[in-house]
Amino acid sequence: MSTRRGEVDPAVLPVRLPPLYAIVDAELAARHGRPPPDLAAACFDGGARLVQLRAPGVASGQLEEWCDAIVARAERYEAMVIVNDRADVARACGAAGVHVGQGDLPPAATRAILKPAAIVGLSTHNATQVAEARSQPVNYLAVGPVYPTGTKATGYAPVGLALVHAAAARQPARPVVAIGGITLDRAPEVIASGAAAVAVISDLFRGDSPEQRVRAYVDQLGDCAPASDFP
Repeated sequence: MSTRRGEVDPAVLPVRLPPLYAIVDAELAARHGRPPPDLAAACFDGGARLVQLRAPGVASGQLEEWCDAIVARAERYEAMVIVNDRADVARACGAAGVHVGQGDLPPAATRAILKPAAIVGLSTHNATQVAEARSQPVNYLAVGPVYPTGTKATGYAPVGLALVHAAAARQPARPVVAIGGITLDRAPEVIASGAAAVAVISDLFRGDSPEQRVRAYVDQLGDCAPASDFP
């Protein structure tokens, strides 16, 4: 499992991500009167094929109950479920993988808990973290916050599209997921900068319903492709 500095772990298989990475945040869902499994179902029904369940501080039993329900719904659509931080819950529920932040369990320790084919994603917030991630056993990188956002306090300033582009160019074998302040209007320029996917949290609640909002993203992103001439 070890690698020389700067090399990608050969045990980590390439992963193809759908262009919409919907994040079901339990606290935000509760503020809108939507249990996380209900919001995840709306995302799947709208066309999302990847959903992350994010519920920091929630008791393990409750988190596992939500995750079981979301994974069961995802199976109807052959969709993927990623669990934020909790590798134990992800494995127990049969989720596709786990996403970890800079302050969470390291990727190697996270992967040791999961099944061999599981997906592990890592948050990065600056060029140094992107560079350090090259030798980490992760399948994709999240880069952000791209724009100002009030959804999740990261302690980092907005990085803009330049870091998204640099991360995608530096590690072409690993998809880059852009996160932070993503809206339907901004999504095309984010994909054009080199991101393989956009992570959407609060903007899921814009418009008539989360299902319709997701459908709008899916329709729009289907017409987008990363540009090779990003400035």
